[in-house]
Amino acid sequence: MAERFVVEGLSGKKVLAGDISVRGAKNAVLKAFAAKVLFEDEMQLSNVPQIEDVARMQELLEGLKDGPVLKKDVAERIRASIVLTGPVLARYGSVSFPHPGGDVIGPRPINLFLEGFKAMGAEVSLEGDTYHIKAKKLKGAEIHFDPISVTATETLMMAAVLTEGETVLHNAAREPEISDLAIYLNECGAKIEGVGASTMRIRGGGLLKADGKIYQTPPDRIETGTFVLLGALVGKKIKVTGCVPEHVQALTDFLKQSGVQLQIGKDYVEVEGCESPEALAVETHEYPGFATDMQPPMMVYLTQAHGLSTLAETIWKGRLEYTKDLVRMGAKIDLIDSQHARIEGPTPLHAEELKSPDIRAGLAFLMAAAVARGTSTIDNVYHIDRGYERIEERLSNLGLNIKREQV
Repeated sequence: MAERFVVEGLSGKKVLAGDISVRGAKNAVLKAFAAKVLFEDEMQLSNVPQIEDVARMQELLEGLKDGPVLKKDVAERIRASIVLTGPVLARYGSVSFPHPGGDVIGPRPINLFLEGFKAMGAEVSLEGDTYHIKAKKLKGAEIHFDPISVTATETLMMAAVLTEGETVLHNAAREPEISDLAIYLNECGAKIEGVGASTMRIRGGGLLKADGKIYQTPPDRIETGTFVLLGALVGKKIKVTGCVPEHVQALTDFLKQSGVQLQIGKDYVEVEGCESPEALAVETHEYPGFATDMQPPMMVYLTQAHGLSTLAETIWKGRLEYTKDLVRMGAKIDLIDSQHARIEGPTPLHAEELKSPDIRAGLAFLMAAAVARGTSTIDNVYHIDRGYERIEERLSNLGLNIKREQV
């Protein structure tokens, strides 16, 4: 049965207060589940968020017991399914999978993955909408990513752990989730050099051994930033706990520039609602730049900033489509093209009936509903549940009137 959120807006009042703790990172834990394929013994994970995408990844792993094939109906619903292809191919010599699904945020080709597998000696074929990749034994290769890709870096890094020889990944992504996983894999027998650097060298070997070592899922930096932005918009004083503030420094630097009062500790960010935030010029970039997944929540913030803001989405084409719904709520957003927007603020937002198009835009709609005047509904909450654990309970604890309803 479908569900929706019903949110009573605060009309821009700064009233939410309290502590909200950050859960384990979605973008880390899904890749760690894929890494289980590299182990000869049981790999255990802790701080696992209870979100829909984790449940889907577990389904895909269960399906591998029947052979190296990713279940079509599941893989088509989750973009991170593509990360399984590297470990599965490296361990079993073949993998079959559909074009991965996930969020509708513009074209998301998989040519970087396919070209990487070919460079490592694999044969790639496409039958209908199913890819078949075969390689008796992957061999080390020099691979250059253009453009930088987080998931391609993770996928080929894991594949390289079981190859013959050395693989060099040039222009690799440097997101902290990649580094955390690489460090853990090294503790379990992998030979990965250049952790956190744009060039990584991986010497292949045999299956890894956990020997009881537990992978600790790091805090979700996207959730961290989202809660900080919510606090800046409608918070009296909100303390975001259990996070790594340096992972969201690009965001906190922007907010300080905009006039937001922040107290930053070792594992927390305390934020007070800003009465007159100033306009910003924001561009998304690969880490350590401003994260593309933070772009929709930042867009909501900019609708309440004084002056003319600009936002450039440099990672994904088409990721600004959701702004049409913010305009329906009263925002003054002018799309220059599919990747650039001008935002005039502040504009009071009013309640609307909304439908979540993807994880991050869905949460942005929830934020906009909290800012708005009146009671909004947000349908298709499955998308929000894919990335945020029991979000309505956690925001209720801060004082937001939000309910989950069956429809």
